[in-house]
Amino acid sequence: MKISVIHDYADALRRTSAFPKLKEHEVVIHNDAYNDPAQVVEQVRGCDALLLTQQRVPITRDILRQLPELKFISQTGRNVSHLDLEACTAHGVLVSAGGHEADSPYTVTGELTWALILAALRHLPYEVERLKQGHWHSTIGTRLHGRTLGIYSFGHIGSGVARVGRAFGMKVVCWGRESSLARAKAEGFEAAPGREAFFERADVLSLHLKSNDATRGIITAADLARMKPTALLVNSSRAPIIEDGALVAALKRGRPGFAAVDVYEQEPVVGASHPLLKLKNALCTPHLGYSEHTSYEFVYAGGVEQLLAYAAGKPINVVNPEALK
Repeated sequence: MKISVIHDYADALRRTSAFPKLKEHEVVIHNDAYNDPAQVVEQVRGCDALLLTQQRVPITRDILRQLPELKFISQTGRNVSHLDLEACTAHGVLVSAGGHEADSPYTVTGELTWALILAALRHLPYEVERLKQGHWHSTIGTRLHGRTLGIYSFGHIGSGVARVGRAFGMKVVCWGRESSLARAKAEGFEAAPGREAFFERADVLSLHLKSNDATRGIITAADLARMKPTALLVNSSRAPIIEDGALVAALKRGRPGFAAVDVYEQEPVVGASHPLLKLKNALCTPHLGYSEHTSYEFVYAGGVEQLLAYAAGKPINVVNPEALK
């Protein structure tokens, strides 16, 4: 097969143990970041198969219409919300999604969450750059011990972040659905008495909600307005869970006083085009949450396994079996 790999920003696939397994196939890897659908068509045209990394690029009906040779998409991970599965089926494009998930106790996204918290509260990016320019320190950081950490959604990632917060000597307060709060209480964490109190009390508030129709815009401008002017909001989850435009407006008003963000409404962010990048009280990273060597080993192992199974005529993890007809 001729296989196109797009949006592999860090050229990660080539460095995994799974890559040599594709030696019998022609693999073309593209590392550039972009949002133009025409570039997707350009990089995939003439290929039999497409390997996608997580949810970095949407595959729409219009894109598929321009790729008559494409017959198979191997998606790393189980999330296919960015794929028009109905259009894939209509165009005879089989989709496999699943493969292997990374195995880590707190997840790499939880680790990045703490990197964001510490970097923001101790002004690390600013001080590192200033030192390179010949200056000594000029800011005062904020300690974690004794502060209140708010965890919105005590799931797989949120629970790990909460445990680390407790190890730092923070008072951890949780909010979310009843099932989420029940899990938090079972581990000895406090549930906030109400939504308003949750946002008002947190010194650091970390979001760990999945993005779907039920959670879109669930964090409102009114919620943010209740936060302390000294508070830090951290979003390493998904951007749409915050009401559109609310975070930028809130930061300009000073409630919360600071934000650390790893996710954006449209990704990748190119040309420094996002308004958060223009704010001094926002620390922004380019969706690094799951970008880690071991994680890539797992997800690409699954993606390659799906490609090889399809090439052998025995596809696995198929999400649109109708396309086989």
